[in-house]
Amino acid sequence: MKKILLSLMLIVSAIAINAKTLVIYYSYTNNVHNIVTDLTKQIEADVVRIEPAEKGLDYAANNYAIGSSLISAIRNNPDDASSYPAIDPVNVNLDDYDCIIIGAPLWWSNMAAPLQTYLFHNGASMAGKNIGLIVSSASSGISGVESDAKRLIPDGDFLSPSLWIRSSQTSNASSMIETWLKSLGFDMMTGMEDMETDHNIGKHTIFSVSGAIVAKDALSFQNLEKGLYIINGKKIYKK
Repeated sequence: MKKILLSLMLIVSAIAINAKTLVIYYSYTNNVHNIVTDLTKQIEADVVRIEPAEKGLDYAANNYAIGSSLISAIRNNPDDASSYPAIDPVNVNLDDYDCIIIGAPLWWSNMAAPLQTYLFHNGASMAGKNIGLIVSSASSGISGVESDAKRLIPDGDFLSPSLWIRSSQTSNASSMIETWLKSLGFDMMTGMEDMETDHNIGKHTIFSVSGAIVAKDALSFQNLEKGLYIINGKKIYKK
């Protein structure tokens, strides 16, 4: 029994050590939050939610007047730190990650101001990392958000294409994310393997990411929900 528990602990520890993807997002209406929730059902990632330091603001009031004002201040002086709204402290070591996915709402054709604040102060630390961009908007195109991301992370290796999910498409986000990840070859970048290509499933015990045994043969595997699993010490994604 002790050997089994030790093995499970080692598996869980290995997962934590190899967690190389970080999702950073801001969400006011919770559209992006719901998108990120769908995303993290499909990939293994740590998640950071950016929060404005000033609480209780109604960004939707007066046709999003507050957001418009914040975006205007950044547009007028994009190199001035005082142009960016204050946010709560974020404690994360970016050196631990090879891939960073940014979840961004669109405000007045630009990236939401609080998220711009975080990237203004931390974008330089993302140099050389794979940068994925997911944008939520009501209708407008996302080129302005992409431009903001590349301005704020000048030396990032941006993955193409970005994923644009309109507000009306949020209920379909899961399938859109799955298609997007495949188009990027995300499994190859993060060391995940497609479980359905493994012809030795029946010879291995399959674990959930929490370390629980979820299957011991190919038949049981077929009944598993799509998502991340551990087989033979490797991160595996079941489609």
